[in-house]
Amino acid sequence: MIVYSSMRKSIVVCLLLCVAGHIRAQNASHTEAVVRKIADRIVSNAQYTFVSETDGKVYASTKDIPKNVEVKFASPLQEWHYSNGVLNLAMVNLGRYLHEQKYLDYAAKHVAFGFENYAFFQKRFKHDRPHHRYPFGQLWTMDELDDFGAMGASVLEVYQTVKKPEYKAYVEKAGNHILNERLRMQDGTLVRAFPHENTLWADDLYMSVPFLVRMGKETGDTKYFDDAVKQVLNFSKYLWDEEHELNWHCYYTDLERNGVAHWGRCNGWIMLAQVHLLDNLPPDHPQRQAIIDNLERQIVGVARYQNGNGVWHQVLDRPDSYEESSATAMFVYGVAAAVNRGWIHPSYATIAVEGWKGLEKLMITDDGQMKAICVGTGIRDDMPFYYNRPTSMNEKHGLGPLLDAGVEILKLERGVLAKK
Repeated sequence: MIVYSSMRKSIVVCLLLCVAGHIRAQNASHTEAVVRKIADRIVSNAQYTFVSETDGKVYASTKDIPKNVEVKFASPLQEWHYSNGVLNLAMVNLGRYLHEQKYLDYAAKHVAFGFENYAFFQKRFKHDRPHHRYPFGQLWTMDELDDFGAMGASVLEVYQTVKKPEYKAYVEKAGNHILNERLRMQDGTLVRAFPHENTLWADDLYMSVPFLVRMGKETGDTKYFDDAVKQVLNFSKYLWDEEHELNWHCYYTDLERNGVAHWGRCNGWIMLAQVHLLDNLPPDHPQRQAIIDNLERQIVGVARYQNGNGVWHQVLDRPDSYEESSATAMFVYGVAAAVNRGWIHPSYATIAVEGWKGLEKLMITDDGQMKAICVGTGIRDDMPFYYNRPTSMNEKHGLGPLLDAGVEILKLERGVLAKK
C-alpha cells in the first residue's frame, strides 16, 4: 500500500510537470506567433518609393522625379530617423533569433535604400528647410546625435554581412564625429545646444551608446567602449532622482537643475542603452559590474510604478497620465534581457512577464498593430506638455522596442521560465 501511494504520487508529479511543460511550450508558441504577426506586418508595409507632396504621384526611383517636384517618403518606415535604426536593430535581433532571413533582409534593404538615394536629395537640398524634414537629410548632415546614432548602429549590424565600402565610410565618419566633434560638458558628457545651453537629454544615451559600443566591437579600439561606459555613468549622475528612483528627462547645465518630468520613454531609452552596452562590452571591462548595478537599480525603480495591468504611464510617477505602450515595451525588454543574461536575479522575470501580458491585452491588436504610442517628444518645462502629447497607432517610436520585447519574452519562456 505504501509502495502504491508513493508510485501514485510520483505519477501525479510527473503528470503535473508534463502539463506545466506543455503550457510553457504553448505560451512560447503563442508569443512567437504574436511577434511574427507584428514583424510580418511591418515587412509587408515597407514601401521603397517616394510620393509627390502636391499630387500624391508615386515615384519608384529618384531618376523619375522631375526637377520641380518635391517628394516625401511613401512610408515613415523608410525614413532615415533614429526610430528606423531602432527598428532595424530589432529586426536583425529577431531574424537572428528565429533564423528568419526576411527580417534580416528588412534592415539590409532599408540601409541600402538610404545609400542608393541620398545623393539625389543632397544635391537638391535647400537650406531654408530643416534637414530632418528633408528625405535622407539626417544621413549626410549628422547635426544631432539622433541623426546618426541609432541608424549608425544598424548600419554596423548590416555591415557584418553586407561589406559595402560606403557603409564602412559612413560609420567611420560617425565615429570620428561623436568622439571628436560633438558638443560635450567639460567631463565629456554628451549634450545638445538646446533648449538651454548644453542641455543633457536622457534620450541621447540611446542615440550614442549602442553605436559607440558596436564601433568598439568592430574596431577593437577601447576608446569607444570607455566612452560608452562614461556616458551611462555620467548620465546617471545628472539624471537619476534618488527620491523617486527614476530618471529625469533632462539636465540643464547652465541652470544646474533637472527638468520637470520622469517621462516614460526617456527612462526606456536609458534602460535599452545599458542592455546594448552590456551585450557588446568585453566581459573583462573594469566597469562592467558598475553598469550591471546601475541597470538593476533602474529596474527596481521603474518596477515600483508598474500598474496592476502590467503597463506603465506616460509620466511614470503620475498615474493620471495615460498608459503608454513604447515605454512599457522598453521595460519589458530591459528586464527580460537582464534576467535572460543572468545579470539580475530570475525573480525579476515577473515584471517583464506581467508587462508583456499587459501589452498583449491592451496595446497589441489581433492583426499585429500597436496602440497608444506617444509621438516624438522634445523637452518642455510644463507637465501638461507631457500629459497631452498625442499617441498614434503604429507610430514608429514603438515598433522596434515591441519586437525586442517579444524576443526576450520568448527567450524567457524557453529558458528561465521553462526550468521552473
